[in-house]
Amino acid sequence: MSKVGMVVLNYNDYKTTRIMLDTIKSYRSIDSIVVVDNHSTDNSYELLKEYNSNKIDVIKSKSNNGYSAGNNVGIKHLLKKHKVDYVIISNPDIIVESEVITALKKEMDKHASIKVLAPTISELDTIKRGWMLPTYYGEVITICNTKQRFHKNYGLYDESHYKDKLSKVDVVSGCFFMIRADVLKEINYFDEGTFLYYEENILGHILKDKGYDTYILNNVQVIHNLSVSVDKSIKKLNKYKILIKSLMYYEKTYNKRNIFSMFILKVLYGLSLTIAFIKNLFR
Repeated sequence: MSKVGMVVLNYNDYKTTRIMLDTIKSYRSIDSIVVVDNHSTDNSYELLKEYNSNKIDVIKSKSNNGYSAGNNVGIKHLLKKHKVDYVIISNPDIIVESEVITALKKEMDKHASIKVLAPTISELDTIKRGWMLPTYYGEVITICNTKQRFHKNYGLYDESHYKDKLSKVDVVSGCFFMIRADVLKEINYFDEGTFLYYEENILGHILKDKGYDTYILNNVQVIHNLSVSVDKSIKKLNKYKILIKSLMYYEKTYNKRNIFSMFILKVLYGLSLTIAFIKNLFR
C-alpha cells in the first residue's frame, strides 16, 4: 500500500498554518505531515510545536533560505523518517478536501508514467491550472510588467487543453502538487539556487528534460488564498527584485542564455526597476 506525506512550509504565519493543520490532521488520505517553520522571526515554531504527534512533525530550519531550501528540509525529514511513496508540497493557505488527495493518489498509483500531478487551483474566483515553460520573449514580458507575476499568465494553454480528465502540462503551481518520492531523490530535490519564485519552472524544466510527465487532474480542485504568507513578509518592490533575480538564475542555469541575451534582460530589469521605484515614491 503506497503512502502519502505532506510538507507544509510556514514563515511568520502560524495562524494560517494552524487553520490548515486543524483541517487535515484527521485525514486518512495523508499518512504523515511535516511542518517546516522556515526560521520565522515571530513565535510560530513554539506555537506550532503543539501539533507534534505520531502523524505530525513540526521542525525548524536553521535559517530562512527560501521556498526550495525550506521544502527540502521537510522532504528529507519526511522521506527518512516516514518512507512515503508520494510527497505533497503545499502552502499553508490551501483549502483541500481529503477526497482530492485520495483522487490524486489513485491516479498516481494507476499511471506510473505520471511523475507530478496537481489539481486545478481556485485563486480569487479564477481557475488556475498548468502553464508552458516560458520562452525568452515571455521572460522579457515578465521583466517589463511590475504589477503582477506575469510569467504565470503568459504561456497558458488554451481552455480546450483541459477537456479530458488528465491534461499534460510543462509546469504546475508550487502551491499544491503531488510528486513521486523516488523522483525527488533522483533530481536531488528542489534546486536551492532561488529564494522565491521560478522553483516551479525549474522543476518543470528538469522533469521535461528527463522525459518525465507532469499532469493536471481536472476533476478535483483546491482553493488557494493567494500569497498570504508572502504578502505579509515581503514588500511589493522587494518581491519584484526577488522574482527577477530568480528569472536570471533560471535563464542562465537552465536555458544557457548567452552573454548578449543576459545583458538585454539585465538592461530591461534596470529600467523597469527604476520605473517601479519612481512610482513607489509618488504613492
